[in-house]
Amino acid sequence: MMSASDRITWVRLSSAYLPLDTPVSDAKVLTGRQRPMTEIAFLFAEIGTESGHEGVGFGYSKRAGGPGQYAHAREIAPELLGEDPSDIARLWDKLVWAGASVGRSGLATQAIAAIDVALWDLKAKRAGLPLAKLIGAHRDSVRCYNTSGGFLHAPVEQVLDNATAALERGIGGIKIKVGHPDSRVDLARVTAVREHLGDAVPLMVDANQQWDRPTAQRLGRALEPYGLVWIEEPLDAYDSAGHAALAASLDTPIATGEMLTSVAEHAELIRAGAADVIQPDAPRIGGITPFLRLAALAEHQRLQLAPHFAMEIHVHLAAAYALEPWVEHFEWLEPLFEERLEIRDGRMLVPSRPGLGVTLSEQARKWTADQCEFGGR
Repeated sequence: MMSASDRITWVRLSSAYLPLDTPVSDAKVLTGRQRPMTEIAFLFAEIGTESGHEGVGFGYSKRAGGPGQYAHAREIAPELLGEDPSDIARLWDKLVWAGASVGRSGLATQAIAAIDVALWDLKAKRAGLPLAKLIGAHRDSVRCYNTSGGFLHAPVEQVLDNATAALERGIGGIKIKVGHPDSRVDLARVTAVREHLGDAVPLMVDANQQWDRPTAQRLGRALEPYGLVWIEEPLDAYDSAGHAALAASLDTPIATGEMLTSVAEHAELIRAGAADVIQPDAPRIGGITPFLRLAALAEHQRLQLAPHFAMEIHVHLAAAYALEPWVEHFEWLEPLFEERLEIRDGRMLVPSRPGLGVTLSEQARKWTADQCEFGGR
C-alpha cells in the first residue's frame, strides 16, 4: 500500500541510442529536409525513494536533440532530492522554473518528460495499480493501428506485406506515409493499399507536413473516396488556420499535433478548430502531467485522440480518455523493455502490471552512452 508520505532519495539519468534495422524515410526525407533516420536517442529516468519504491520513465529524440535533453535533465534533476514523489504537479512546475531561462516548451520540457513519467510510474506502483487505473480508466484496451510498416522508403509491395503481417498480429488499422514529391505516387500507393485491405479495414495516411495549402486541398479531395480514418499533418505543424480550413472543407477528418511541444501550442490548435483528431506526444510536451491537462481541453471540445508514438506510455493515457481513442503501434521500442504489450482483435491491451508495466532490458543498458546519478540509495 502507498504510505502517507515518502521522499525521493536518488535519481539516475541515462542517455541511450536505439539503432534502427533499416534507415527510415518519410516525406521530409524525400524532399531533402532531413536525412533518413538511423537511430533514436532516449533519455531514461529512474527514481527511488526512502521506502524502496522505484519508478522508470523515458523521453526520446529523433535525429538531433538527445544530448541536449540529457544535459538539461542532468542540471535540474537534483531539485527532486528530498521531495515527496506524490506531488507530481508541483514537482513539474519546480523543474520547469529551474530551467525557465531556456523556456517552457521544446527541449526544456522534453527533458522533464522522462522524470515526470518516472514519477507517475512510481506513484502507480506505490498504489499497486496500472497507470491507467490510477488516472481513471474508461477501458481496458485501446484500438491500435500500425505505422512502422508504411514508410515511404518501402516499396509498395513491402507495404502490402507489412500490412498483412500487422493485421495477422491482431492490429486493427493501417497507416501509410504520403507526401511523395510526385502526388501520383501517393495516390497509387493509397489505391494499392486500400484494394489490398478491402473497405472494412481502417486506413489512415500521414503527409508529415509536406503539402502547401492548395496541394493539401486538392489531394484531400482526391483521397475522399478511400474512406480514410484521417489525413495526418497535411500542412506545416504550426499552420492552424490552414488545418482549420481543411477540417471545415473535407469530409475526411484532419489529424495533427504530434510536432507541438507544449499544452499552449495545442490549445491554439484546438481554439482554431484545426484538428478533428488531436495527436499529442507525452514525451514531446513534457510528460504525463501536461498531457492530462491537454486531454481535458480536448475532451471538452469532443475531439478524437490518437497519441503519437511511445505506445508503452500512451496505451495508459488513451485508456483514460473519455472518447474512444486510437494508439499508434511501433515495434521499434520493444528491445528496450523486458515486457511486450499484448494485441488482440484490433486492440492493444492495457498491462495489468503496476505502473507503466515495463522494465528496462539489459539491451537498453548496453545501448547506454552516458549516465549520472544523484543522491544515495
